[in-house]
Amino acid sequence: MDPDYFNERKVKARAIYDAQQKIHNPYLKSEVVFNSDGFHHLQFSARRERDKQEQLLKFSLLPLAITVIKNSGTLQEHRKEFVAVGKKGKDGLSRTKEAEYWGFVAIVGENKIKIRTILRRVGDGNVTFWSVMPDSKLRGGQTLYDSGIEDG
Repeated sequence: MDPDYFNERKVKARAIYDAQQKIHNPYLKSEVVFNSDGFHHLQFSARRERDKQEQLLKFSLLPLAITVIKNSGTLQEHRKEFVAVGKKGKDGLSRTKEAEYWGFVAIVGENKIKIRTILRRVGDGNVTFWSVMPDSKLRGGQTLYDSGIEDG
């Protein structure tokens, strides 16, 4: 992959991301914060850097995720789990807090892409943007377009 192309898309996605700061979500009736954790999660999974193609896909879906957050009045997924927070202590153990996740699925954009947008809250903190991804196995004729972020 051309590193210049990748970096250009990343910079563009970061500008779109940073321009948001907070968006009101009608379902949660609260503000969704766009902090550094969410943008980091677009690039890294729990254990490793995502491959460049996957990062580009997430970057290109970001403008659509913003639309979903602004307009979602119906919840498709909800879960709670404990997650590690902070650095490990001298004993090698991490503190944990309960994290709550909400998933909103919608068909959006000019090309009618079905995406899943994930929001997260750790402990009693803010609801934050966490992730965006296609919401299908890409069977049955759905096409993913790698364009669109340039228009954002």
